[in-house]
Amino acid sequence: MTNSSTQSGETYHTEHLVDRAAMLAMRAIIALQPAADFGPNGRVTFDQLMERTPAADDVTYEAATVGGVSGWWCLPAAALDDAAILYLHGGGYVVGSARAYSHFVGQIAARAHVRIFVADYGLAPERPYPAAVNDAEAAYRGMAQAGWSKIAIAGDSAGGGLALVTTARMINLARTNAVPRPIAAAVMSPWTDLALTGTSVVTRAKHDPLLSAAGLEAARESYIGQHDPADPGVSPLYGDLADLPPTMLHVGEDEILLDDARRYADRLQQSGSSAELHVWKGMTHVFPTSLALLRAAREATDNVGEFLRYHLRSNLEGAQEGPA
Repeated sequence: MTNSSTQSGETYHTEHLVDRAAMLAMRAIIALQPAADFGPNGRVTFDQLMERTPAADDVTYEAATVGGVSGWWCLPAAALDDAAILYLHGGGYVVGSARAYSHFVGQIAARAHVRIFVADYGLAPERPYPAAVNDAEAAYRGMAQAGWSKIAIAGDSAGGGLALVTTARMINLARTNAVPRPIAAAVMSPWTDLALTGTSVVTRAKHDPLLSAAGLEAARESYIGQHDPADPGVSPLYGDLADLPPTMLHVGEDEILLDDARRYADRLQQSGSSAELHVWKGMTHVFPTSLALLRAAREATDNVGEFLRYHLRSNLEGAQEGPA
C-alpha cells in the first residue's frame, strides 16, 4: 500500500517508487504523441485506449437498455441482492462509450460485488446539454423501475461531474418519493466546474500531460455552447450540496482538475454532507484506469469498490433487519 496521511478530511497518498518510474515513461511517450483529440474525430482512439484496461475475473458483460438509455451491464458472479450502481463514463461530454469502459467498470463491479450499468448518455455536439443530464436521470429512473431499490452513482472526469449532478437531482426527487434516494457516490478526477475557475487549472498546467485549459474549453463549447457554465445542472460545484449521500473522490495531484475535486469536497463538508477525498502524488487524470501499469490505480480502484460495497451492503442489511 502507499503511505498515506489524513488532514482536514483529505487523505494524501505518497508515490510508489515503481509508479514513479512508470509515470516518467508514460509522460515521455505522451510527449511524443499529438495532442489528444476530444472532438468527435477522437472517439475511436479514445475508445481504443480505454479498451486496453484488463477485464476482471468472474465478471460478465451484457448490452442492455435501461430507462430508454442504451449501455452495458457489468455483472460480477457474486452480487449483492437488490443493489446496483449507475456509472457515467468520462470523455469531456464528447467522447467515450459504455462498451469501451466496460472492462474498467467491471473491475469496480468485481471489487464492490455489485452489478453496474454503464450508460451511453448523449454526446455533444450531436446531443448537447441537457441531453447527458436527461439520459442519466432516465437511466437512474429505469434502474429504480426495474426493482433496484439501493442505487449508487459513480463516474470519472466529465462523467464524474455528471454523476454528482445526477446525485443531487435524484436526492431532490427522492424528497417527493419519485425515486429511491441514492445510497452513495464515488467519482474519479471529476470535472465539477465548467467555468474553469480552479487555481490548479493554471498551477498544475505544466504537470498535467493529458488535459489543458484549451482542451476543456473546446469540450465545454461543444457541450453547453453559450449556456452559463456555473449552472448547477452543468457544474455540480455550484449546486445545493446539503443532504447528499456519502461521497468519495479520487484525484491526481498532477492534474489541472485537482481543485475541482478539492473544492467540491470542501463544499460538501461545509454543507454538512460526508466527503472522503483522496489525493494521489504524481498521478494524472483518471489514473485508476491504468490498472495494468500502476499500483496506485489498483489501490484507488480497491478503495472505490470497498466504499461502494460498504454503503450498499450497510443499507441492505439495515433494510432487511428493520428498526431495533
